[in-house]
Amino acid sequence: MKETNSNNLELASMKARIQAFVIDDVLITFLIVALFWEMFTDSNANIEEVMLVMNDFVYQVIFIKFIYHTFFVWYYGATLGKQFAKIKVIDNDTLGNITLLNAAFRSFARVISEMFFYIGFVLGFFNDGKRTFHDFMARSVVVNA
Repeated sequence: MKETNSNNLELASMKARIQAFVIDDVLITFLIVALFWEMFTDSNANIEEVMLVMNDFVYQVIFIKFIYHTFFVWYYGATLGKQFAKIKVIDNDTLGNITLLNAAFRSFARVISEMFFYIGFVLGFFNDGKRTFHDFMARSVVVNA
């Protein structure tokens, strides 16, 4: 894990954060489709049946998102989407990499925000640090890499 140079820190723009969010969600969607490919290729299934089956796998989808965000933010400081957008997550106090526990808190809070109409994400538009609910919960901040 690479340490952060605290001399050149600049908050990540909301545009970069949204770009990273979209990339991560597309990647996770592709992963879900690959894992449950048989369900999507059933020739007798219509869209309603596919949606009903997907509802049966909601906990697995949440678990995959939790593991993805926790691991990448803890180990690399950024998910694949954040790496593409050239931003990273750092500890708000030490300005270094966040701990595994804080990465897990952040990921859990992120999933909760998604479940409640992304309200926790909107918070990032209304504070000086551009911090979302999951950033506050993990005591993290997103900066340019």
